[in-house]
Amino acid sequence: MPLTENQDLNEKTRLPRHIAIIMDGNGRWAEQRGMERIRGHFEGAKAVERISRFAADELKISYLTLFAFSTENWKRPSAEVRGLIDLLFDYLKKEPDELQKRNVRLRFIGRLDDFHENIREEINKAINNSQENSGLQLTVALSYGGRQEILQAVQAISDEVSAGSLTLEEAESFDEEDFRAFFYAPDLPDPDIIIRTGGEQRISNFFLWQAANAFFWSTSTLWPDFRESDLQDAIKAYQMQH
Repeated sequence: MPLTENQDLNEKTRLPRHIAIIMDGNGRWAEQRGMERIRGHFEGAKAVERISRFAADELKISYLTLFAFSTENWKRPSAEVRGLIDLLFDYLKKEPDELQKRNVRLRFIGRLDDFHENIREEINKAINNSQENSGLQLTVALSYGGRQEILQAVQAISDEVSAGSLTLEEAESFDEEDFRAFFYAPDLPDPDIIIRTGGEQRISNFFLWQAANAFFWSTSTLWPDFRESDLQDAIKAYQMQH
């Protein structure tokens, strides 16, 4: 659908509250240039900084969630996984100070216990350092899978019933909000837009519950090449539907 020329992204009532992005195409970006795949992830980290800064400082978006590392990513070649984790560690070391200056609250969702203790320590430090910030909530999904999130919620409910802190009758009467309380971040609102870069049309096990009413927007642009104008195009497409 063509976009109108006079749409104003500064109309706060028409801006999405929560944008989620499946960041795809880092490896292909590197391969197209004859580089090792990890170089694409390095350039993808620059795109994270660029887009999160624009969302926070210019658009004043309330929530931005980035699908950074899926449960399936552990199956990638070990050298690539190690490189990804090294990039994550570097990000956790340097970026929180910058986010603090810009009043961004940093959060993480997923099976964080899958990571080494030193990574978990840096994650907790980043969370604690920014938890009082009131600007953009930047959520990073690590070792995350939508199916796994639902399964762990069911297991947590079962555990509470077994422990006696929740009766079976109470569990059987749960509504959607009661069930959601067992998610990784139950207070995180559903995304208004889910953006996927790299040309794929799949949701790839991301936010399976939360995506029920989201607007899905796919672009052939690989994540390292994703620019502020691409994000604006996605928002304009969303606005055309609302």
